[in-house]
Amino acid sequence: MQYTSLGKSGMKVSRLCLGTMNFGPATDEKEAFRIMDAAVDAGVNFFDTANVYGWGENAGLTETIIGRWFKQGGGRREKVILATKFYGSMSDPLDGPNDAAGLSAYKLRRHLEGSLKRLQTDHIELYQMHHVDSSVTWDELWGAFEVAVHQGKIGYVGSSNFAGWHIAVAQAAAKNRNFLGLVSEQHKYSLTCRLPELEVLPAAQSLGLGVIPWSPLDGGLLGRNALKKIEGSRSGGNAERIEKHRAQLEQFAALCQELGEPQDNVALAWLLKNPAVTGPIIGPRTLEQFESSLRCLEVELDESVMKRLDEIFPGPGGPAPQAYAW
Repeated sequence: MQYTSLGKSGMKVSRLCLGTMNFGPATDEKEAFRIMDAAVDAGVNFFDTANVYGWGENAGLTETIIGRWFKQGGGRREKVILATKFYGSMSDPLDGPNDAAGLSAYKLRRHLEGSLKRLQTDHIELYQMHHVDSSVTWDELWGAFEVAVHQGKIGYVGSSNFAGWHIAVAQAAAKNRNFLGLVSEQHKYSLTCRLPELEVLPAAQSLGLGVIPWSPLDGGLLGRNALKKIEGSRSGGNAERIEKHRAQLEQFAALCQELGEPQDNVALAWLLKNPAVTGPIIGPRTLEQFESSLRCLEVELDESVMKRLDEIFPGPGGPAPQAYAW
């Protein structure tokens, strides 16, 4: 396994992050335990989840499964850099109007305590805002995060789905408080979704955040079975998207065949080549899927292959404003 620092922090995380969104809804507890055990055995020490995973009435189920896995002991908790997120509704009637999606000091305290209880731990290494909430001041949020850090309940703060300017504003506010601020941004980024290269990645690099790509295979579009018109995905079904991108996907499949590697591992290896990327989130439903993903760490993409990938999946043209101005 390969490791790197998470942004400007001194904490070392694996170059692959185990995403757990499928645990509960698509992967039963027994298989989830097998995947987590295999991940630790392979040296993956970075696990990502969110309090809403399980979804709807089952929100919190994924964290509960991870907590029961930790409860088995054997150093499981100690071997894991644990990341979770808050923002969405937990369908808790006790929260009343504060159950609505968003951020606040109230919600941070309530949802942090809920995650700690479900995860059966007394601390979370990386506590992330699952989305931006422009209606809340950074003085309120940073004040609440500072308390949680001082209490030892969280180690670092991360963001998710932030724009480049959100990151800049957040970091400026943290600096004014002599607070570390954000160390990571979890963002949708893949060969088929390269818009973050315009401003999010440059902002993250400049301000010391590690980028953690979610949906690195674009909901299965870049997977080895994409051209079979798989139905059902995070994006609501791939059939129409496959037809829209069929020419690109056929070129991509042909290139991967030349390389002797499956499409998903090439797509992950492409992300790992980017210096802004800490590590993509892989979200296996089965142990077999997890084990096959490990191969991406060994895939070498030379300059000629990177150029061909750029031709198949053009990016925005570089960082702003050079991408669209003189």
